[in-house]
Amino acid sequence: MNKNLYHILGISKTASETEIKSAYRKLARKYHPDLNKDNKDAAEKFKEISCAYDILGDKEKRKKYDNNEIDSDGKPTGYGASGGYQQYGSGNPFGSRSFNGGDFDFSSIFGSDIFSQFTGGRGNDFSGFGGASRRPRKGDDINYTMRVDFIAATRGEEKTVNINGKNINVKIPAGTLSGQTLRLKGLGNPSPNGGSAGDVLITLTVDKHPYFSLEGNNIVLDLPISIKEAILGAKITIPTINGKVAVNIPPYASSGEKLRLKGKGIKNGDQIINLKIIAPKTANPELEKALHQLPDENIRKF
Repeated sequence: MNKNLYHILGISKTASETEIKSAYRKLARKYHPDLNKDNKDAAEKFKEISCAYDILGDKEKRKKYDNNEIDSDGKPTGYGASGGYQQYGSGNPFGSRSFNGGDFDFSSIFGSDIFSQFTGGRGNDFSGFGGASRRPRKGDDINYTMRVDFIAATRGEEKTVNINGKNINVKIPAGTLSGQTLRLKGLGNPSPNGGSAGDVLITLTVDKHPYFSLEGNNIVLDLPISIKEAILGAKITIPTINGKVAVNIPPYASSGEKLRLKGKGIKNGDQIINLKIIAPKTANPELEKALHQLPDENIRKF
């Protein structure tokens, strides 16, 4: 039976080249044998739409088809006409034909890597039909989760992990955050057929710090100070991610005021110190007497 190629692709006879190609791409994605393993109906459908596109996707062949000079198989319709067409290969939905003067680029439909998910990396060579040799497939990746303390993540350090019996040095970049993944190329599982090895993907979980936190590249520290330190000022030793330093608390400091230590954060960041005045928890009669002697002061704006 002479099939209607336009009906096969689901388009009208007046369809543009773009519409023809779009219809073929949609159907090829749906019925491609690599995505429909052991489905003979899908393989036959894919062969049918490929044949239709081979003709309708070629200007000259489409013109001949529309003028009834060739049939839906591409064979001349005239009595006694000579060959002029290419015979389809046995058992191969593509046969010896080519699409528009060259093999159709199926990566434009599926993306260059999609077939590796289904066929072991065969790509566009369709070894299941034409007997083409399989291309080498990249080895599988190895996924690994690593816990990192806050200081190591902010400063950047090198750690050694054992994956599949092999010690691997992992460089943790300064400023690494929880959930970030490091890729170590070529250190994953070997290829099953001569391709490159897979990668190691290390997802990092950064532990919280008891008194440091992050704001971008800045390290934030809440610093408790006493009433005496707040009123008279003081010199206090505080921690940073690179060791301890001394800071001067100015006299008459208030809770919420901030001090900044330049370059003590991550990379070009700083360390921000939030001052918090802490009242004593036990009674202090002398402090109370001194405070009673102070004049009342209106510090509120409401």
